[in-house]
Amino acid sequence: MSDEPHGLDRGLTNYGDRDFARFLRRSFARSMGISPDLLAKPVVGIAMTPSDFNNCHRTMPELVEAVSRGVLAAGALPRAFPTVSLGEVFLNPTSMMYRNLMAMDTEEMILAQPMDAVVLIGGCDKTVPAQLMGAASADLPAIQLVTGPMSTGRHRGERLGACTDCRGYWARHRAGSVDAEEIAEVEGRLSVTAGTCAVMGTASTMACIAEALGMSLPGTAAIPAVHADRLVAAEASGRAAVRLIATKIRPSQVITEKSVENAIRVLMALSGSTNAIVHLTAIAGRLGIRIPPERFNQISDETPVLVDLKPVGQGYMEDFHAAGGMGALLRELRPLLHLDTRDIEGRTLAERLDAPGGWVDRAVIRPFSDPVSPVGGLVALSGSLAPDGAIFKRAAATPELFESEGRAVVFTGLEDLSRRIDDPDLDVEADDILVLQNAGPHAAGMPEAGYLPIPKKLARAGVKDMVRISDARMSGTAFGAIVLHVAPEAAVGGPLAAVRDGDRIRLSIRDKRVDLLVEPGEVARRLAGFTPPPMPERGYKALYRRTVTQAPEGCDFDFLTHRGAPRTP
Repeated sequence: MSDEPHGLDRGLTNYGDRDFARFLRRSFARSMGISPDLLAKPVVGIAMTPSDFNNCHRTMPELVEAVSRGVLAAGALPRAFPTVSLGEVFLNPTSMMYRNLMAMDTEEMILAQPMDAVVLIGGCDKTVPAQLMGAASADLPAIQLVTGPMSTGRHRGERLGACTDCRGYWARHRAGSVDAEEIAEVEGRLSVTAGTCAVMGTASTMACIAEALGMSLPGTAAIPAVHADRLVAAEASGRAAVRLIATKIRPSQVITEKSVENAIRVLMALSGSTNAIVHLTAIAGRLGIRIPPERFNQISDETPVLVDLKPVGQGYMEDFHAAGGMGALLRELRPLLHLDTRDIEGRTLAERLDAPGGWVDRAVIRPFSDPVSPVGGLVALSGSLAPDGAIFKRAAATPELFESEGRAVVFTGLEDLSRRIDDPDLDVEADDILVLQNAGPHAAGMPEAGYLPIPKKLARAGVKDMVRISDARMSGTAFGAIVLHVAPEAAVGGPLAAVRDGDRIRLSIRDKRVDLLVEPGEVARRLAGFTPPPMPERGYKALYRRTVTQAPEGCDFDFLTHRGAPRTP
Protein backbone atom coordinates (compact mmCIF):
# COMPACT_ATOMS: atom_id res chain seq x y z
CA MET A 1 0.00 0.00 0.00
CA SER A 2 1.13 3.57 -0.65
CA ASP A 3 0.96 6.38 1.92
CA GLU A 4 -2.05 7.93 0.21
CA PRO A 5 -5.32 7.77 2.17
CA HIS A 6 -7.26 4.55 1.75
CA GLY A 7 -10.48 3.02 3.01
CA LEU A 8 -12.64 5.31 5.10
CA ASP A 9 -9.88 7.95 5.10
CA ARG A 10 -10.37 8.61 1.39
CA GLY A 11 -12.10 11.84 0.44
CA LEU A 12 -12.77 13.10 3.95
CA THR A 13 -15.43 15.79 4.19
CA ASN A 14 -13.61 19.09 4.64
CA TYR A 15 -14.54 20.89 7.86
CA GLY A 16 -11.16 22.60 8.03
CA ASP A 17 -9.90 19.93 10.45
CA ARG A 18 -8.89 16.60 8.88
CA ASP A 19 -8.55 14.77 12.19
CA PHE A 20 -12.04 15.86 13.27
CA ALA A 21 -13.44 14.75 9.91
CA ARG A 22 -11.85 11.33 10.35
CA PHE A 23 -13.10 11.08 13.95
CA LEU A 24 -16.65 12.02 12.91
CA ARG A 25 -16.73 9.59 9.98
CA ARG A 26 -15.48 6.68 12.08
CA SER A 27 -17.98 7.55 14.80
CA PHE A 28 -20.89 7.30 12.39
CA ALA A 29 -19.42 4.14 10.84
CA ARG A 30 -19.26 2.60 14.33
CA SER A 31 -23.02 3.21 14.60
CA MET A 32 -23.46 0.53 11.93
CA GLY A 33 -21.94 -2.06 14.22
CA ILE A 34 -18.59 -2.39 12.42
CA SER A 35 -15.55 -3.24 14.50
CA PRO A 36 -12.55 -0.88 14.63
CA ASP A 37 -10.41 -3.57 12.98
CA LEU A 38 -12.69 -3.73 9.94
CA LEU A 39 -12.97 0.06 9.78
CA ALA A 40 -9.20 0.18 9.27
CA LYS A 41 -9.37 -2.10 6.21
CA PRO A 42 -9.43 -1.02 2.56
CA VAL A 43 -12.97 -0.47 1.27
CA VAL A 44 -14.60 -2.04 -1.78
CA GLY A 45 -17.77 -0.29 -2.89
CA ILE A 46 -20.55 -2.38 -4.42
CA ALA A 47 -22.78 -0.44 -6.80
CA MET A 48 -26.09 -2.27 -6.50
CA THR A 49 -29.15 -1.69 -8.65
CA PRO A 50 -32.19 -3.50 -7.25
CA SER A 51 -35.67 -2.25 -8.08
CA ASP A 52 -39.18 -3.63 -8.08
CA PHE A 53 -39.38 -2.07 -11.57
CA ASN A 54 -36.44 -4.13 -12.83
CA ASN A 55 -37.17 -7.83 -13.25
CA CYS A 56 -33.65 -8.45 -14.60
CA HIS A 57 -32.18 -7.57 -11.19
CA ARG A 58 -34.32 -9.80 -8.98
CA THR A 59 -31.24 -11.68 -7.75
CA MET A 60 -29.43 -8.49 -6.71
CA PRO A 61 -29.56 -9.13 -2.93
CA GLU A 62 -27.84 -12.52 -3.16
CA LEU A 63 -25.27 -11.15 -5.64
CA VAL A 64 -24.42 -8.32 -3.24
CA GLU A 65 -24.09 -10.86 -0.42
CA ALA A 66 -21.78 -13.06 -2.51
CA VAL A 67 -19.58 -10.12 -3.55
CA SER A 68 -19.39 -9.01 0.08
CA ARG A 69 -18.35 -12.53 1.09
CA GLY A 70 -15.50 -12.40 -1.41
CA VAL A 71 -14.38 -8.95 -0.26
CA LEU A 72 -14.35 -9.97 3.39
CA ALA A 73 -12.49 -13.21 2.63
CA ALA A 74 -9.81 -11.20 0.84
CA GLY A 75 -9.33 -8.84 3.76
CA ALA A 76 -11.29 -5.70 2.90
CA LEU A 77 -14.52 -4.03 3.99
CA PRO A 78 -17.48 -4.25 1.54
CA ARG A 79 -19.85 -1.29 1.38
CA ALA A 80 -22.90 -1.61 -0.87
CA PHE A 81 -24.57 1.53 -2.17
CA PRO A 82 -27.56 2.07 -4.48
CA THR A 83 -27.71 3.90 -7.77
CA VAL A 84 -30.43 4.42 -10.36
CA SER A 85 -31.81 1.14 -11.73
CA LEU A 86 -33.21 0.96 -15.27
CA GLY A 87 -35.78 -1.73 -16.06
CA GLU A 88 -36.11 -1.69 -19.84
CA VAL A 89 -39.83 -2.37 -20.24
CA PHE A 90 -40.98 -0.36 -17.22
CA LEU A 91 -39.68 3.08 -18.24
CA ASN A 92 -41.39 5.79 -20.25
CA PRO A 93 -40.56 7.17 -22.75
CA THR A 94 -37.53 4.84 -22.89
CA SER A 95 -34.73 3.58 -20.67
CA MET A 96 -32.26 5.10 -23.14
CA MET A 97 -33.21 8.56 -21.92
CA TYR A 98 -32.09 7.62 -18.41
CA ARG A 99 -28.87 5.76 -19.23
CA ASN A 100 -26.86 8.97 -18.93
CA LEU A 101 -28.54 9.78 -15.61
CA MET A 102 -27.48 6.39 -14.26
CA ALA A 103 -23.97 6.92 -15.62
CA MET A 104 -23.75 10.28 -13.81
CA ASP A 105 -25.10 8.75 -10.61
CA THR A 106 -22.56 5.91 -10.80
CA GLU A 107 -19.60 8.19 -11.50
CA GLU A 108 -20.43 10.69 -8.79
CA MET A 109 -21.14 8.10 -6.11
CA ILE A 110 -17.87 6.29 -6.86
CA LEU A 111 -15.95 9.52 -6.43
CA ALA A 112 -17.96 11.03 -3.58
CA GLN A 113 -17.82 8.04 -1.24
CA PRO A 114 -14.72 6.51 0.37
CA MET A 115 -13.78 3.38 -1.58
CA ASP A 116 -10.54 1.98 -3.00
CA ALA A 117 -12.21 -0.14 -5.68
CA VAL A 118 -15.74 -0.84 -6.85
CA VAL A 119 -17.77 -3.81 -8.09
CA LEU A 120 -20.55 -2.75 -10.45
CA ILE A 121 -23.57 -5.08 -10.50
CA GLY A 122 -25.97 -4.62 -13.40
CA GLY A 123 -27.68 -6.57 -16.11
CA CYS A 124 -30.67 -5.00 -17.83
CA ASP A 125 -29.95 -3.33 -21.16
CA LYS A 126 -28.84 0.18 -20.17
CA THR A 127 -27.43 -0.61 -16.73
CA VAL A 128 -24.15 -2.21 -17.79
CA PRO A 129 -23.24 0.53 -20.30
CA ALA A 130 -24.23 3.19 -17.77
CA GLN A 131 -21.99 1.60 -15.14
CA LEU A 132 -19.08 1.24 -17.53
CA MET A 133 -19.47 4.85 -18.68
CA GLY A 134 -19.46 6.06 -15.08
CA ALA A 135 -16.54 3.83 -14.13
CA ALA A 136 -14.50 4.97 -17.13
CA SER A 137 -14.97 8.61 -16.14
CA ALA A 138 -14.33 8.03 -12.42
CA ASP A 139 -11.30 5.86 -13.30
CA LEU A 140 -11.18 4.11 -9.94
CA PRO A 141 -10.28 0.39 -10.04
CA ALA A 142 -13.53 -1.32 -11.06
CA ILE A 143 -14.99 -4.71 -11.98
CA GLN A 144 -18.23 -5.34 -13.85
CA LEU A 145 -20.46 -8.17 -12.64
CA VAL A 146 -23.63 -8.96 -14.60
CA THR A 147 -26.81 -10.50 -13.24
CA GLY A 148 -26.89 -13.15 -15.99
CA PRO A 149 -29.51 -14.30 -18.52
CA MET A 150 -32.83 -16.03 -17.89
CA SER A 151 -33.38 -19.70 -18.50
CA THR A 152 -35.94 -20.69 -21.11
CA GLY A 153 -39.59 -21.64 -20.64
CA ARG A 154 -41.74 -24.15 -22.52
CA HIS A 155 -44.91 -23.81 -24.56
CA ARG A 156 -46.57 -26.76 -26.29
CA GLY A 157 -43.27 -28.55 -26.72
CA GLU A 158 -41.35 -25.44 -27.85
CA ARG A 159 -38.62 -23.61 -25.91
CA LEU A 160 -39.41 -19.97 -25.32
CA GLY A 161 -37.15 -17.13 -24.28
CA ALA A 162 -37.65 -13.42 -23.91
CA CYS A 163 -37.77 -11.53 -25.99
CA THR A 164 -37.22 -12.76 -29.54
CA ASP A 165 -39.98 -15.35 -29.14
CA CYS A 166 -42.34 -12.70 -27.81
CA ARG A 167 -41.90 -10.80 -31.07
CA GLY A 168 -42.38 -13.89 -33.19
CA TYR A 169 -45.57 -14.89 -31.39
CA TRP A 170 -46.90 -11.34 -31.39
CA ALA A 171 -46.34 -11.09 -35.15
CA ARG A 172 -48.29 -14.33 -35.60
CA HIS A 173 -51.03 -12.99 -33.31
CA ARG A 174 -51.25 -9.82 -35.43
CA ALA A 175 -51.42 -11.96 -38.56
CA GLY A 176 -54.30 -13.96 -37.06
CA SER A 177 -52.55 -17.35 -36.75
CA VAL A 178 -52.29 -17.23 -32.93
CA ASP A 179 -55.53 -16.55 -31.07
CA ALA A 180 -56.10 -14.52 -27.90
CA GLU A 181 -56.18 -17.60 -25.66
CA GLU A 182 -52.80 -18.87 -26.86
CA ILE A 183 -51.11 -15.48 -26.72
CA ALA A 184 -52.24 -15.21 -23.09
CA GLU A 185 -50.60 -18.60 -22.40
CA VAL A 186 -47.38 -17.47 -24.08
CA GLU A 187 -47.35 -14.30 -21.97
CA GLY A 188 -46.80 -16.41 -18.86
CA ARG A 189 -44.18 -18.68 -20.41
CA LEU A 190 -41.71 -16.26 -21.99
CA SER A 191 -39.97 -14.97 -18.84
CA VAL A 192 -39.93 -17.72 -16.25
CA THR A 193 -36.79 -17.05 -14.16
CA ALA A 194 -34.84 -14.09 -12.87
CA GLY A 195 -32.29 -12.58 -15.25
CA THR A 196 -31.92 -10.69 -18.48
CA CYS A 197 -33.37 -11.72 -21.85
CA ALA A 198 -32.59 -15.32 -22.76
CA VAL A 199 -31.25 -14.48 -26.22
CA MET A 200 -28.36 -12.43 -27.61
CA GLY A 201 -30.18 -9.17 -27.00
CA THR A 202 -28.64 -5.97 -25.71
CA ALA A 203 -28.15 -7.16 -22.13
CA SER A 204 -26.29 -10.34 -23.11
CA THR A 205 -24.36 -8.50 -25.82
CA MET A 206 -23.16 -5.91 -23.31
CA ALA A 207 -22.23 -8.65 -20.83
CA CYS A 208 -20.04 -10.23 -23.51
CA ILE A 209 -18.59 -6.86 -24.49
CA ALA A 210 -17.68 -6.13 -20.85
CA GLU A 211 -15.73 -9.40 -20.77
CA ALA A 212 -14.15 -8.72 -24.18
CA LEU A 213 -13.01 -5.30 -22.97
CA GLY A 214 -11.40 -6.97 -19.96
CA MET A 215 -13.67 -5.27 -17.41
CA SER A 216 -15.22 -8.47 -16.00
CA LEU A 217 -13.70 -11.75 -14.93
CA PRO A 218 -13.10 -14.33 -17.68
CA GLY A 219 -15.96 -16.74 -18.20
CA THR A 220 -18.58 -14.75 -16.29
CA ALA A 221 -20.57 -13.08 -19.09
CA ALA A 222 -22.96 -15.91 -19.95
CA ILE A 223 -23.53 -17.78 -16.66
CA PRO A 224 -27.33 -18.04 -16.22
CA ALA A 225 -28.81 -15.88 -13.49
CA VAL A 226 -30.15 -18.89 -11.55
CA HIS A 227 -27.00 -21.02 -11.86
CA ALA A 228 -24.92 -21.55 -8.70
CA ASP A 229 -21.85 -20.44 -10.62
CA ARG A 230 -23.35 -16.94 -10.90
CA LEU A 231 -22.88 -16.59 -7.13
CA VAL A 232 -19.40 -18.12 -7.36
CA ALA A 233 -18.57 -15.48 -9.98
CA ALA A 234 -19.89 -12.78 -7.66
CA GLU A 235 -17.68 -13.98 -4.82
CA ALA A 236 -14.68 -14.16 -7.15
CA SER A 237 -15.40 -10.60 -8.33
CA GLY A 238 -15.29 -9.42 -4.72
CA ARG A 239 -11.91 -11.09 -4.20
CA ALA A 240 -10.60 -9.66 -7.46
CA ALA A 241 -11.68 -6.16 -6.45
CA VAL A 242 -9.47 -6.40 -3.37
CA ARG A 243 -6.52 -7.44 -5.55
CA LEU A 244 -7.21 -4.39 -7.71
CA ILE A 245 -6.53 -2.15 -4.72
CA ALA A 246 -2.93 -3.37 -4.73
CA THR A 247 -2.39 -3.45 -8.50
CA LYS A 248 -4.22 -0.11 -9.05
CA ILE A 249 -5.35 -1.20 -12.52
CA ARG A 250 -7.86 1.39 -13.68
CA PRO A 251 -10.54 1.33 -16.40
CA SER A 252 -8.46 3.70 -18.54
CA GLN A 253 -5.72 1.05 -18.67
CA VAL A 254 -8.17 -1.69 -19.66
CA ILE A 255 -10.50 0.15 -22.05
CA THR A 256 -8.11 1.09 -24.86
CA GLU A 257 -8.42 1.47 -28.62
CA LYS A 258 -7.23 -2.13 -29.01
CA SER A 259 -9.66 -3.58 -26.47
CA VAL A 260 -12.51 -1.61 -28.04
CA GLU A 261 -11.62 -3.12 -31.42
CA ASN A 262 -11.60 -6.55 -29.78
CA ALA A 263 -15.07 -5.81 -28.41
CA ILE A 264 -16.29 -4.86 -31.88
CA ARG A 265 -14.91 -8.18 -33.22
CA VAL A 266 -16.86 -10.01 -30.54
CA LEU A 267 -19.99 -7.99 -31.35
CA MET A 268 -19.71 -9.04 -34.99
CA ALA A 269 -19.05 -12.71 -34.21
CA LEU A 270 -22.02 -12.79 -31.84
CA SER A 271 -24.22 -10.94 -34.32
CA GLY A 272 -25.08 -8.94 -31.25
CA SER A 273 -27.43 -6.06 -30.60
CA THR A 274 -27.36 -2.86 -32.66
CA ASN A 275 -27.72 -0.98 -29.36
CA ALA A 276 -24.26 -2.15 -28.36
CA ILE A 277 -22.78 0.17 -31.00
CA VAL A 278 -24.26 3.25 -29.31
CA HIS A 279 -23.24 2.03 -25.86
CA LEU A 280 -19.70 1.00 -26.79
CA THR A 281 -19.26 4.34 -28.56
CA ALA A 282 -20.31 6.15 -25.38
CA ILE A 283 -18.04 4.06 -23.14
CA ALA A 284 -15.06 4.58 -25.45
CA GLY A 285 -15.94 8.25 -25.83
CA ARG A 286 -15.50 8.78 -22.09
CA LEU A 287 -11.79 7.98 -22.65
CA GLY A 288 -11.35 9.81 -25.95
CA ILE A 289 -11.45 6.64 -28.08
CA ARG A 290 -13.27 6.68 -31.41
CA ILE A 291 -13.48 3.92 -34.01
CA PRO A 292 -14.35 5.46 -37.44
CA PRO A 293 -17.21 3.86 -39.42
CA GLU A 294 -14.75 2.80 -42.11
CA ARG A 295 -12.79 0.78 -39.55
CA PHE A 296 -16.04 -0.57 -38.11
CA ASN A 297 -17.04 -1.89 -41.54
CA GLN A 298 -13.57 -3.30 -42.16
CA ILE A 299 -13.82 -5.26 -38.90
CA SER A 300 -17.32 -6.42 -39.86
CA ASP A 301 -16.25 -7.62 -43.29
CA GLU A 302 -13.29 -9.51 -41.78
CA THR A 303 -15.13 -11.12 -38.87
CA PRO A 304 -17.47 -14.08 -39.36
CA VAL A 305 -20.61 -14.74 -37.33
CA LEU A 306 -19.71 -17.77 -35.22
CA VAL A 307 -22.48 -17.96 -32.61
CA ASP A 308 -25.83 -19.52 -33.53
CA LEU A 309 -28.26 -17.84 -31.12
CA LYS A 310 -31.56 -16.06 -31.44
CA PRO A 311 -32.55 -13.56 -32.75
CA VAL A 312 -30.31 -14.55 -35.69
CA GLY A 313 -30.04 -18.30 -35.13
CA GLN A 314 -31.61 -20.99 -32.99
CA GLY A 315 -30.00 -21.16 -29.54
CA TYR A 316 -30.35 -19.31 -26.25
CA MET A 317 -27.85 -17.84 -23.80
CA GLU A 318 -27.98 -20.93 -21.58
CA ASP A 319 -26.80 -22.89 -24.63
CA PHE A 320 -23.94 -20.43 -25.24
CA HIS A 321 -22.76 -20.85 -21.65
CA ALA A 322 -22.92 -24.64 -21.84
CA ALA A 323 -21.20 -24.61 -25.24
CA GLY A 324 -18.04 -22.92 -23.93
CA GLY A 325 -19.08 -19.27 -23.70
CA MET A 326 -16.77 -16.36 -24.30
CA GLY A 327 -13.58 -18.39 -23.82
CA ALA A 328 -14.47 -20.67 -26.74
CA LEU A 329 -15.49 -17.74 -28.93
CA LEU A 330 -12.32 -15.75 -28.23
CA ARG A 331 -10.16 -18.77 -29.09
CA GLU A 332 -11.85 -18.99 -32.49
CA LEU A 333 -11.32 -15.26 -33.04
CA ARG A 334 -7.72 -15.32 -31.84
CA PRO A 335 -6.09 -14.61 -35.24
CA LEU A 336 -8.10 -11.36 -35.48
CA LEU A 337 -7.68 -10.08 -31.92
CA HIS A 338 -5.20 -7.72 -30.29
CA LEU A 339 -3.60 -10.19 -27.90
CA ASP A 340 -1.56 -7.64 -25.94
CA THR A 341 -4.58 -6.04 -24.27
CA ARG A 342 -4.79 -6.49 -20.49
CA ASP A 343 -7.77 -7.21 -18.29
CA ILE A 344 -8.62 -6.12 -14.77
CA GLU A 345 -6.40 -8.88 -13.39
CA GLY A 346 -3.40 -7.62 -15.36
CA ARG A 347 -3.36 -10.65 -17.63
CA THR A 348 -2.92 -10.25 -21.38
CA LEU A 349 -5.50 -11.73 -23.70
CA ALA A 350 -2.76 -13.99 -25.09
CA GLU A 351 -2.11 -15.37 -21.61
CA ARG A 352 -5.80 -16.05 -21.13
CA LEU A 353 -6.14 -17.84 -24.45
CA ASP A 354 -2.94 -19.86 -23.93
CA ALA A 355 -4.64 -21.62 -21.02
CA PRO A 356 -6.28 -24.94 -21.93
CA GLY A 357 -9.81 -24.60 -23.27
CA GLY A 358 -12.69 -26.90 -22.45
CA TRP A 359 -15.18 -28.80 -24.56
CA VAL A 360 -17.00 -26.72 -27.20
CA ASP A 361 -20.45 -27.42 -28.64
CA ARG A 362 -19.93 -26.71 -32.33
CA ALA A 363 -23.65 -26.52 -32.96
CA VAL A 364 -23.67 -23.28 -30.95
CA ILE A 365 -20.14 -21.87 -31.32
CA ARG A 366 -18.99 -22.64 -34.82
CA PRO A 367 -15.33 -23.03 -35.86
CA PHE A 368 -13.74 -20.16 -37.75
CA SER A 369 -13.58 -22.40 -40.82
CA ASP A 370 -17.33 -23.12 -40.77
CA PRO A 371 -19.11 -19.90 -39.73
CA VAL A 372 -22.79 -19.12 -39.55
CA SER A 373 -21.95 -16.25 -41.91
CA PRO A 374 -18.59 -15.28 -43.44
CA VAL A 375 -19.11 -11.60 -42.53
CA GLY A 376 -20.07 -9.79 -39.34
CA GLY A 377 -23.63 -9.21 -38.27
CA LEU A 378 -23.73 -5.39 -38.41
CA VAL A 379 -22.69 -2.68 -40.86
CA ALA A 380 -22.49 1.10 -40.76
CA LEU A 381 -24.27 2.95 -43.57
CA SER A 382 -23.86 6.40 -45.04
CA GLY A 383 -25.60 8.15 -47.96
CA SER A 384 -27.79 11.16 -48.64
CA LEU A 385 -30.46 10.02 -46.16
CA ALA A 386 -27.91 9.39 -43.40
CA PRO A 387 -24.92 11.68 -44.03
CA ASP A 388 -23.61 11.14 -40.48
CA GLY A 389 -24.36 7.43 -40.47
CA ALA A 390 -26.88 4.69 -39.77
CA ILE A 391 -26.76 1.04 -38.69
CA PHE A 392 -28.11 -2.14 -40.31
CA LYS A 393 -28.10 -5.65 -38.81
CA ARG A 394 -27.58 -7.75 -41.91
CA ALA A 395 -27.45 -11.02 -39.97
CA ALA A 396 -31.06 -10.51 -38.81
CA ALA A 397 -32.48 -9.27 -42.12
CA THR A 398 -33.94 -10.90 -45.22
CA PRO A 399 -31.08 -11.08 -47.78
CA GLU A 400 -33.45 -10.44 -50.68
CA LEU A 401 -34.03 -6.95 -49.26
CA PHE A 402 -30.35 -6.00 -49.03
CA GLU A 403 -30.53 -4.26 -52.41
CA SER A 404 -33.86 -2.46 -52.47
CA GLU A 405 -35.51 0.57 -53.98
CA GLY A 406 -39.02 1.50 -52.98
CA ARG A 407 -41.65 4.09 -52.35
CA ALA A 408 -41.61 5.77 -48.93
CA VAL A 409 -44.59 5.41 -46.61
CA VAL A 410 -43.90 8.04 -43.95
CA PHE A 411 -44.96 8.24 -40.31
CA THR A 412 -44.15 11.58 -38.68
CA GLY A 413 -43.80 10.23 -35.16
CA LEU A 414 -44.74 7.50 -32.72
CA GLU A 415 -48.33 8.64 -32.31
CA ASP A 416 -48.81 8.80 -36.07
CA LEU A 417 -47.35 5.30 -36.40
CA SER A 418 -49.63 3.92 -33.69
CA ARG A 419 -52.69 5.58 -35.20
CA ARG A 420 -52.23 4.57 -38.84
CA ILE A 421 -50.07 1.45 -39.17
CA ASP A 422 -53.05 -0.93 -39.06
CA ASP A 423 -55.51 1.30 -40.90
CA PRO A 424 -57.00 -0.89 -43.65
CA ASP A 425 -57.01 2.18 -45.91
CA LEU A 426 -53.25 2.79 -45.48
CA ASP A 427 -51.67 3.09 -48.94
CA VAL A 428 -48.88 0.52 -48.57
CA GLU A 429 -47.53 -2.41 -50.55
CA ALA A 430 -45.05 -5.13 -49.64
CA ASP A 431 -42.22 -3.54 -51.66
CA ASP A 432 -42.67 -0.09 -50.09
CA ILE A 433 -40.26 1.30 -47.48
CA LEU A 434 -41.69 2.27 -44.10
CA VAL A 435 -40.13 5.46 -42.71
CA LEU A 436 -40.47 6.69 -39.12
CA GLN A 437 -39.42 10.25 -38.29
CA ASN A 438 -38.93 12.02 -34.95
CA ALA A 439 -37.95 9.00 -32.86
CA GLY A 440 -34.30 9.95 -32.31
CA PRO A 441 -32.56 11.13 -29.12
CA HIS A 442 -33.75 14.74 -29.30
CA ALA A 443 -37.30 14.02 -30.40
CA ALA A 444 -38.22 11.07 -28.21
CA GLY A 445 -35.18 9.84 -26.27
CA MET A 446 -34.50 7.26 -29.00
CA PRO A 447 -36.87 4.43 -28.02
CA GLU A 448 -36.75 0.91 -29.44
CA ALA A 449 -39.38 1.85 -32.01
CA GLY A 450 -37.31 1.09 -35.11
CA TYR A 451 -38.88 -2.37 -35.29
CA LEU A 452 -41.93 -0.95 -37.05
CA PRO A 453 -44.69 -3.56 -37.18
CA ILE A 454 -45.65 -4.95 -40.55
CA PRO A 455 -49.01 -3.30 -41.40
CA LYS A 456 -51.71 -5.72 -40.31
CA LYS A 457 -53.23 -6.08 -43.76
CA LEU A 458 -49.81 -7.08 -45.18
CA ALA A 459 -49.04 -9.38 -42.23
CA ARG A 460 -52.31 -11.22 -42.82
CA ALA A 461 -51.35 -11.55 -46.49
CA GLY A 462 -48.14 -13.35 -45.43
CA VAL A 463 -45.59 -10.49 -45.55
CA LYS A 464 -42.93 -11.16 -42.90
CA ASP A 465 -40.31 -8.50 -43.62
CA MET A 466 -40.06 -5.06 -45.21
CA VAL A 467 -37.38 -2.37 -45.34
CA ARG A 468 -37.94 -0.01 -42.44
CA ILE A 469 -35.96 3.18 -41.75
CA SER A 470 -35.89 5.43 -38.70
CA ASP A 471 -33.76 7.52 -36.34
CA ALA A 472 -34.83 5.22 -33.50
CA ARG A 473 -33.22 2.11 -32.04
CA MET A 474 -34.59 -1.43 -31.98
CA SER A 475 -34.38 -4.11 -29.34
CA GLY A 476 -31.40 -6.42 -29.58
CA THR A 477 -33.93 -9.25 -29.57
CA ALA A 478 -35.60 -7.98 -32.78
CA PHE A 479 -35.02 -8.89 -36.42
CA GLY A 480 -35.79 -7.63 -39.94
CA ALA A 481 -34.45 -5.43 -42.74
CA ILE A 482 -34.28 -2.35 -40.56
CA VAL A 483 -32.13 0.78 -40.94
CA LEU A 484 -31.59 2.40 -37.54
CA HIS A 485 -29.86 5.32 -35.81
CA VAL A 486 -30.19 7.57 -38.89
CA ALA A 487 -28.12 10.70 -38.22
CA PRO A 488 -28.65 13.56 -38.11
CA GLU A 489 -32.09 12.71 -36.78
CA ALA A 490 -35.24 14.34 -38.12
CA ALA A 491 -35.75 16.48 -35.02
CA VAL A 492 -32.51 18.39 -35.61
CA GLY A 493 -33.22 18.95 -39.30
CA GLY A 494 -31.53 15.92 -40.80
CA PRO A 495 -32.51 14.77 -44.30
CA LEU A 496 -34.86 12.21 -42.74
CA ALA A 497 -37.14 15.15 -41.89
CA ALA A 498 -37.47 15.92 -45.59
CA VAL A 499 -38.88 12.53 -46.65
CA ARG A 500 -42.45 12.61 -47.95
CA ASP A 501 -44.90 9.89 -48.94
CA GLY A 502 -44.08 8.61 -52.40
CA ASP A 503 -40.40 9.58 -52.41
CA ARG A 504 -38.06 6.90 -53.69
CA ILE A 505 -35.40 5.49 -51.36
CA ARG A 506 -32.57 3.14 -52.24
CA LEU A 507 -30.89 0.77 -49.77
CA SER A 508 -27.65 -0.95 -50.79
CA ILE A 509 -25.94 -3.15 -48.22
CA ARG A 510 -23.32 -3.97 -50.84
CA ASP A 511 -22.37 -0.28 -51.08
CA LYS A 512 -23.27 0.39 -47.42
CA ARG A 513 -25.53 3.28 -48.35
CA VAL A 514 -29.08 4.50 -47.87
CA ASP A 515 -30.10 7.30 -50.21
CA LEU A 516 -33.11 9.55 -50.65
CA LEU A 517 -33.67 9.78 -54.42
CA VAL A 518 -34.84 13.38 -54.34
CA GLU A 519 -32.95 16.30 -55.88
CA PRO A 520 -30.77 18.09 -53.30
CA GLY A 521 -32.45 21.40 -54.11
CA GLU A 522 -35.87 19.97 -53.31
CA VAL A 523 -34.56 18.48 -50.05
CA ALA A 524 -33.14 21.90 -49.10
CA ARG A 525 -36.45 23.58 -49.97
CA ARG A 526 -38.37 21.19 -47.73
CA LEU A 527 -35.95 21.63 -44.85
CA ALA A 528 -36.04 25.43 -45.11
CA GLY A 529 -39.34 25.37 -43.25
CA PHE A 530 -38.13 22.93 -40.61
CA THR A 531 -39.18 23.66 -37.03
CA PRO A 532 -37.64 21.64 -34.17
CA PRO A 533 -39.95 20.11 -31.57
CA PRO A 534 -40.60 22.24 -28.47
CA MET A 535 -38.00 22.09 -25.72
CA PRO A 536 -39.04 20.66 -22.33
CA GLU A 537 -39.22 23.46 -19.80
CA ARG A 538 -37.56 21.90 -16.77
CA GLY A 539 -35.87 18.95 -15.13
CA TYR A 540 -33.81 16.10 -16.46
CA LYS A 541 -35.63 15.95 -19.81
CA ALA A 542 -34.66 19.55 -20.52
CA LEU A 543 -31.02 18.78 -19.66
CA TYR A 544 -31.19 15.72 -21.91
CA ARG A 545 -32.51 17.67 -24.89
CA ARG A 546 -29.98 20.48 -24.51
CA THR A 547 -26.91 18.27 -24.24
CA VAL A 548 -27.46 14.80 -25.78
CA THR A 549 -25.33 13.97 -28.80
CA GLN A 550 -26.38 12.02 -31.89
CA ALA A 551 -26.12 8.24 -32.22
CA PRO A 552 -22.67 8.22 -33.90
CA GLU A 553 -21.31 9.99 -30.79
CA GLY A 554 -22.99 7.51 -28.45
CA CYS A 555 -25.99 9.65 -27.37
CA ASP A 556 -23.92 10.75 -24.38
CA PHE A 557 -24.16 14.20 -22.84
CA ASP A 558 -21.71 16.55 -24.54
CA PHE A 559 -20.34 17.69 -21.15
CA LEU A 560 -19.54 14.11 -20.09
CA THR A 561 -17.54 13.05 -23.11
CA HIS A 562 -13.74 13.01 -23.00
CA ARG A 563 -12.16 16.35 -22.23
CA GLY A 564 -8.46 15.69 -21.70
CA ALA A 565 -7.39 13.22 -19.00
CA PRO A 566 -9.91 11.21 -16.96
CA ARG A 567 -10.84 12.63 -13.56
CA THR A 568 -8.53 11.82 -10.67
CA PRO A 569 -10.40 10.13 -7.80
